[in-house]
Amino acid sequence: MPQPQWKVRFCALVLATLTLLSTSSILPPHAVLASKSFVRPVAQPARSYPAHDEHPDDKIVIAADPYDNPEKERIFSIKFEEHGFLPVFFVVTNDGDQPVSVGNIEVTLITRNRSKLTPLSSEDLYRRLANPQAQTRPSPIPIPRKSVKGAITEKQRDEIESSQFAAKAVEPHSTQSGFLFFDVGGISEPLAAANLDVTGVADAKGQELMFFEIPMNKYLNAPGKH
Repeated sequence: MPQPQWKVRFCALVLATLTLLSTSSILPPHAVLASKSFVRPVAQPARSYPAHDEHPDDKIVIAADPYDNPEKERIFSIKFEEHGFLPVFFVVTNDGDQPVSVGNIEVTLITRNRSKLTPLSSEDLYRRLANPQAQTRPSPIPIPRKSVKGAITEKQRDEIESSQFAAKAVEPHSTQSGFLFFDVGGISEPLAAANLDVTGVADAKGQELMFFEIPMNKYLNAPGKH
């Protein structure tokens, strides 16, 4: 005897739901995460990172956490290392009672041979990812890289935009974070004996604070780094 139409639809819906649940339970975690957009790491207070500089009087701490190995770089779909880029997670913590301005900061990675590297703009990243032969600055030593051709995807654009440090201010008792990308192509061991200098941080009255200097050796020599 034929079943009523509503019973047929109900049974089909139940069967589809059970199939979906059973399939999801056996999928590896990365298969589920792969469908999601980029998620920026949750920043810890800046002083918890090995490489940081603290101004106790101003109650400001700035940290730099390089993403310089394949394990850390897995959060990105873009393989920045293959293009000669170094992502650095930049963290600013304000433990004071007044906001501070970071909208006009200047960040410079000064290598041990005194090369001064500034963060790449989104446009520079797009151009280099779409055309690996393009250079944002002269490279003193040619380094062979994997050939990557074609325009970047919308997903890659979204990943770059959503990952970058874009804060204009840091409110009292809070932390702001994001990535800065440096062109280190042609530089051997760019972090060794390097410093990350930060200027332009200003208090609530617009007074610029003393510059921050973050030694990258603190990161390289941290327990468990190697």
